[in-house]
Amino acid sequence: MKNKVNLRPYTKQFYKGNAVSFIFAFVQVLISSFGALAISWLIQQLVDLIGGQNTTYNLLQLTTISVVLIIGFTVIDLLLHKFKPKFVTKGISQYKEYVFEELTRKNISAFSDEASSTYVSALTNDIQAIEQGYLWDTFTMWESLLTFVGALVMMILYSPLLTLIAIGLSLLPLIAAILTGNKVAVEEKKVSDRNESYTSTLRDSLGGFSVIKAFGAEVQMIAMFKSKIKELSKAQGSKHKARALVELFGGIAGTIAQIGVFLLGAYMALSGKGVTAGVTMIFVQLMNYVLSPIAVIPTCIAERKAAKSLLNKIAMALETNVREEGENQHIQIERGIVVKDLSFSYDEETPVLHNINYTFELGKKYAIVGASGSGKSTLLNLLMSAYHNYDGTICYDNTELREINSSNLYEIESIIHQNVFIFNATIRDNITMFSHFSEQQIDDAIRLSGLSALIEEKGADYLCGENGSGLSGGEKQRVSIARSLLKKSQVLLVDEATAALDAETAYQVSSAILGLQGVTSIVVTHSLDEGLLKQYDGIITLKNGSIVEQGTFEQLIDEKGYFYSLFTISQ
Repeated sequence: MKNKVNLRPYTKQFYKGNAVSFIFAFVQVLISSFGALAISWLIQQLVDLIGGQNTTYNLLQLTTISVVLIIGFTVIDLLLHKFKPKFVTKGISQYKEYVFEELTRKNISAFSDEASSTYVSALTNDIQAIEQGYLWDTFTMWESLLTFVGALVMMILYSPLLTLIAIGLSLLPLIAAILTGNKVAVEEKKVSDRNESYTSTLRDSLGGFSVIKAFGAEVQMIAMFKSKIKELSKAQGSKHKARALVELFGGIAGTIAQIGVFLLGAYMALSGKGVTAGVTMIFVQLMNYVLSPIAVIPTCIAERKAAKSLLNKIAMALETNVREEGENQHIQIERGIVVKDLSFSYDEETPVLHNINYTFELGKKYAIVGASGSGKSTLLNLLMSAYHNYDGTICYDNTELREINSSNLYEIESIIHQNVFIFNATIRDNITMFSHFSEQQIDDAIRLSGLSALIEEKGADYLCGENGSGLSGGEKQRVSIARSLLKKSQVLLVDEATAALDAETAYQVSSAILGLQGVTSIVVTHSLDEGLLKQYDGIITLKNGSIVEQGTFEQLIDEKGYFYSLFTISQ
């Protein structure tokens, strides 16, 4: 995988439809910089006036100018203060929306190969670093640069010699500060990686809580969790130390330059070398605007580099497991699915499927059986276009699967897994998947999926709880069936949907699937129940990734081959 990707689509989200807020925020930065320099000029005029020097304005005029500047800058700041946070808030919101949209482009099986914690971290912890380093610090850097340039110009106009000395005094610490700034980006990346690992462990601990308790593994999980906290804390500590080092060099630069300039300015004023007390004071004041960027800008640059590394990290992650989309805009199966010479492996050393040939006719029911590891689920995932790097062809009628656009494929095809995900929403929303359907359509889906009793008992507006904690396993599976019915899928893929259910519930759910009219059902099953198997139009028996037998239940039993052995053992 590439180390860097094009970040423009990501950074573009910060500015899209956000130009007005950005411009006004930048105007505020300009005015703030000008105001700071104007105040410095006022101090010089007042000090020289007090010291008896010839000044451009008298005390009354300087007082009037001071009042006008203070009122003017205050009013302008009050008018413009909202644009900077508005720009940052909208920019970050659009960025998060874009990342999530890109996330939805991934293959349907993406998170069987990837850790979701990468994206959890990217949309939570990393967002803070990006918001600060890429957005807020942009304005900080520009304000520092503008005041730096303005202060430098004023200093040169007042005394080129003293300006040259001031620059020389601060140059060496400045170089050291910039060099140490690179370390912050490295440490920020480490924090992101450690947070990802921490998030993953936390998610696993909560998701597997019942297993942890049942096997008495609390002590081990606590130890593991503590180790992740320590790793994260260590990385955060290193990041803070790196930032502190940058600030330290900036502080040293400020101390050396400011005291040095003050002493030299005093010497030149006392020696009558064209420098007044007011000029010395304004130099000290302006040095703040020269030295502040020396301390601030390296930190901002370091944080910006860190933010870019996090942007690059999520961009690279989002480029993996993205399906290459076909051109078809619409597909409707009229005959069936033809699998020809299909072979597949997750890697070159681990072949999973070998030379699969089969035709799934429209509207018929098929069972895929075989021992664990025989390739059943992989075949189902390939039919769902989870992977496109297979050999052979999978044709929906005459259209090869790789040529079908994902959105069009999912219009005609649904899959039910063993672990059905239920959102923390109402039963109705979980059935409709938050889309609009008529009441008649919803009622039909509820009735055909066997959910009527549940709806009568709890109501369609019953909240299901986190991942369906308020529903039983059978109820979750029925919700999944209702989703597919409401979607009017032509093809229903079922992957071990009843494996975790009790025998009675499993039979009811399987019967509901087999009872669906006009739907091509392809079911991976471990349950070899004679009553159910007799209802399938075809049974495919896989062994070591190959089809060793196919036919109806009666035909396979009469052959007394591999299926017969599996069926006999299961009874």
